[in-house]
Amino acid sequence: MIQKTLETNLRFGFLIHDVSRLRRIVVDRALKPLGLTRSQWWVLAFLSRRDGMTQTALAGDLDLTKVAIGGLIDRMESAGFVERRADERDARARRVFLTRAGQKLVTTIRESVDDVEADILADVTEDELDAAARVLVKIKARLLDMSGAEADGGQDDVT
Repeated sequence: MIQKTLETNLRFGFLIHDVSRLRRIVVDRALKPLGLTRSQWWVLAFLSRRDGMTQTALAGDLDLTKVAIGGLIDRMESAGFVERRADERDARARRVFLTRAGQKLVTTIRESVDDVEADILADVTEDELDAAARVLVKIKARLLDMSGAEADGGQDDVT
């Protein structure tokens, strides 16, 4: 019985990973005409949920090093999508904010992704989606608790 439970748990974990990976591929393809890399649209997505994140928090959420996020933010700032500002309480920290152009791009991204999401979920009923979301929110809360990480503001969507 233990082996079956372990196998079921592993299959569930791999399934979550595969669904996430395939979704990223499909969304990347939909956003390709906008000329965005995955890293860029992820930065924009996170800032659209929590504008003014520190570079360190953004690096952590995106699973990037501080050097990598610094270069990425440099390029996005040069393109006019984000701007850095000193933290009002901690002069050492830099916060990243969407510019008007960045906010406009987030709107365009959402419009593009809305169509893709509708297509992805075409065969899933509202009840099935609600049930799956409830399960994933429970798992996420448990993982946050186990990892000692802080909650991300209560929103469970990415884009």
